[in-house]
Parts: sequence; C-alpha cells; structure tokens
Amino acid sequence: MVREKRDERVAQLRKGVLELAILALLHGNRRYGGEMVDELAGRPGLDASAGTVYPLLTRLKTAGLVETEWQESPAGPPRKYYRLTGGGVAALAESTRAWRDLATALDGLLEGVR
Repeated sequence: MVREKRDERVAQLRKGVLELAILALLHGNRRYGGEMVDELAGRPGLDASAGTVYPLLTRLKTAGLVETEWQESPAGPPRKYYRLTGGGVAALAESTRAWRDLATALDGLLEGVR
C-alpha cells in the first residue's frame, strides 16, 4: 500500500514535467516519436511509454507548439518528425524559467530533509 502511494506521487510529479522534457528534446532538433521515447527511457525518472508520449505530442501539436512532417525512413515505413514552432520555443523558454524558479524554491524548503 505504501509503495502504491509512493508510485502514484511519483507518477503525478512526472506528468507535470514530461511536457517540458519533450519540448527540451525538440529544442534545436527535430525527432520522431520513438526516438523521444528512447531518449526519455535513458533518463532516470523520465521514462515514458509510447502510450504516454504520443498523446502528449498530439496535444502539443493541437496547441500549436510543435509541427510535424513525414519523412521516408531507410529502415521501414515513413516516420513522423516533430519540431518546435515559434510558439513552442517561447513556451519552452517560459516553462524553463518557471521550472527553475520552482526548483529553487522547493530546494530551499527541502534542505535538510532526507
């Protein structure tokens, strides 16, 4: 029961940062969805399934923060690549500032907590 509650708390924290993580992955780089899933999997605490990443990408596209283009793949079917729009770059900058302010404030509160 305690582990389940801990896992739920961690999941809620992760939900809030995955959008920022996706925007950061796309900063200066266009990527396809599977590539982003793999990149997140290599970062402790940010691993997310395709079932989580693709709906988030759809939401970001609907919000005008990313755009897509299809490109032929040398190994298999064409891939949909994502890249930031101007609005996505602005959202990333704003979210980065907010994240850093929040992290600084929270780090101060958590000092000495184990």
